[in-house]
Order: sequence, then C-alpha cells, then structure tokens
Amino acid sequence: MDSTNGWHQFLELSAASIKCNNFDALMQVLLTAEEKEQLSTRVLLLQQLLAGKKSQREIAQELKISISKITRGSNELKRSDAAMHTFLKEHLLSMVQQD
Repeated sequence: MDSTNGWHQFLELSAASIKCNNFDALMQVLLTAEEKEQLSTRVLLLQQLLAGKKSQREIAQELKISISKITRGSNELKRSDAAMHTFLKEHLLSMVQQD
C-alpha cells in the first residue's frame, strides 16, 4: 500500500471534518496522547522561531526539547515557500498575541 495515498486520504478526511466541525473529534480518534503532545510542541516551536525573540537554547529550555528538534523545525521553515511562511507567521503569531 502506498503511504502517499494514505497521506492524501488523511488530508481529505481532515478537510471534510473541518467543514463538519468535527476536526477535534477526528484528531482524538487518529492521534495518541504522545502524538498530540508532539504536534503541540511543534506548533509552539514554530511560534518561537517565527517570533525570533529567543535563542535556540532558550527555546530548548522553555519547551524541554533538544536543539536538534529546533534545528529540524528551523530547516523546515526555511524550506517552506513564501506563501506558507506568511500564512504561518500571520496565524501562529496572532495566536501568541491573543494569549
């Protein structure tokens, strides 16, 4: 079985669940507590990287993650196109301001 097919099915299922206001329930079914924690940490990491106010060492201490995870997140941000970078910056940084 092709994992790419499964990924696309996941994306379609996610989009459909968002339209029906069932995305959170879907994620509860699909993800373990550990996977949800990993995604949560990735979002917080991206927020910190995009804000650009802390060093990688400070981020690592605050989020209790390794520098290598921060480097991977930073590299993925660098690989993202301008539109995705703008999208992330607009959405993730506005979430920080709301807190």
